[in-house]
Amino acid sequence: MKKNIIIANWKMSLTDLEAIELSKKLVKKLKKQNEVDVAICPSHTALDRVASEIKRSEIKLGAQNCFWEDTGSFTGAISPKVLNELNCSYVIIGHSERREHLNETDGMVNKKVKAALANNLIPIICVGETFSERQEGHKDFKIMEQVSKAIKDVELNNKEIIIAYEPVWVIGSGQAVEPVEAEHTMQVIRQVIIDNFSPEIFDTQVRLIYGGSIDKDNILEFVNQPSIEGALVGGASLDVDKFVPIIDAK
Repeated sequence: MKKNIIIANWKMSLTDLEAIELSKKLVKKLKKQNEVDVAICPSHTALDRVASEIKRSEIKLGAQNCFWEDTGSFTGAISPKVLNELNCSYVIIGHSERREHLNETDGMVNKKVKAALANNLIPIICVGETFSERQEGHKDFKIMEQVSKAIKDVELNNKEIIIAYEPVWVIGSGQAVEPVEAEHTMQVIRQVIIDNFSPEIFDTQVRLIYGGSIDKDNILEFVNQPSIEGALVGGASLDVDKFVPIIDAK
């Protein structure tokens, strides 16, 4: 049976020293987790030192991005091979902020997913509609398109992927979508996964999570939905007293 997973995306919010200090606090305050997987995704410059802080805990390390080649003349890019060497277990791919500000395309996302899997990283594939796409009634089509293109020609070979549904218009707003709507979207994603792989692969190798203004007060409303298996947490993950209750929610 798949566990729920709570993933912290610290974005570009902390200095390296602040990330290290927050990691120490999490290790100290977090209870032993047997039912829920926990991962934190600091900035790339903090990965090595954060890895040292959490290595004796059950917290896993994730990165916020990777490139689609292991080596080469790609100035400023982050190699998935290096992330593996830094003991990363996860990598966020296709976050809406990268799609918007850095023109990341569905084709790039697809290549990154394949590169992550080839380096034994679990990709956290972010999908979500903009407010205008929602208003125009294109939400489900947009989600189906993003998921389909992200997993095109992907071979899982007993490896895992995570799909994170994050409505673009709610990120950082403090306003989450209704849990029942998030569940509907998960069913849309589920069908795309089954069409591309199989029901068996979906049941054992794919987790669907929600992201967007998650906090301790609404987390249970989401993870109690039949198809939602965790959350990608932004702002609330930057405060240990706000993040730990999200993890501990039953």
